[in-house]
Amino acid sequence: MERKALFIINPISGGKKKDGVPELIEKHLDTNLFKPVIVFSDGVSHARQIAKEAVDKFDLIVAVGGDGTVNEVASAIVGSNTTLGIVPFGSGNGLSRFLNIPMDTQKAITMLGTGKSITIDSAKLNGKPFFNMAGMGFDAHISEVFSHTKKRGFFSYIKSSIQEVANYKPQMYHLEIDGKAYDREAFMLSFANSSQYGNDAHISPHASVQDGLLDVCVIKKFPLWRFFEMGIRMITKTADKTKYVEIIRGQHIFVKRDSPGPVHLDGEPKISGTDAEIVLIPNSLKVIAGASFK
Repeated sequence: MERKALFIINPISGGKKKDGVPELIEKHLDTNLFKPVIVFSDGVSHARQIAKEAVDKFDLIVAVGGDGTVNEVASAIVGSNTTLGIVPFGSGNGLSRFLNIPMDTQKAITMLGTGKSITIDSAKLNGKPFFNMAGMGFDAHISEVFSHTKKRGFFSYIKSSIQEVANYKPQMYHLEIDGKAYDREAFMLSFANSSQYGNDAHISPHASVQDGLLDVCVIKKFPLWRFFEMGIRMITKTADKTKYVEIIRGQHIFVKRDSPGPVHLDGEPKISGTDAEIVLIPNSLKVIAGASFK
């Protein structure tokens, strides 16, 4: 049976042009399975608005963009019967990589017909949805700094990180995870649904989008000379083996910090107060993963 698929293309994500994407969709999508409709978003939150209006009218809504676009589209369809598809076009593509979705545009489009339909967990931070990773501390600070830079991409992100890391001070965090209290001084806190931020940088190598838990990753202050070692550990999936990373799993998390500042939801920064509530919502989003996803 032919199903309807809506493609929402973010024209500016990852600093990459998408002019040729409609032709690739027409050429490589299995039109025996899906009848495609293609639209371009034109600003912050527009993709969410388009997806919200389309949620009951389409079987599949495809986010063509980066982590922010995926978050917008998924936020509109979470909890519904509509399935999320992803054609990755961002700087990090965290959820896409975790789900074994090809980074090659043509292959990602083809995979919408050949991939595996699964249901994954989602989460909310102070009522705002995220699907891959949220956090506060250094990575949220970098997301905020990075959002004001003209150059996008992985190397610009690394450059921002190197420039900022020497002067960044850790904070005290008062955590309550499923009713148990923890006080931790941390360089940053990450709430991981998947294992990685993006670019195959894995902060919590054993995290799963289907286990009904978030991995609360407490990254403690480490000597500056170990900055690159921490980066290598993330790429080699050994970040959890260092004394500077503590992982506590849970479903319902409260955080109190000493001062307000940025948080990030799937890489998109937002200014937030001192208190945060993070809640996992199991089995809440249908998505097409790569055929090799386990």
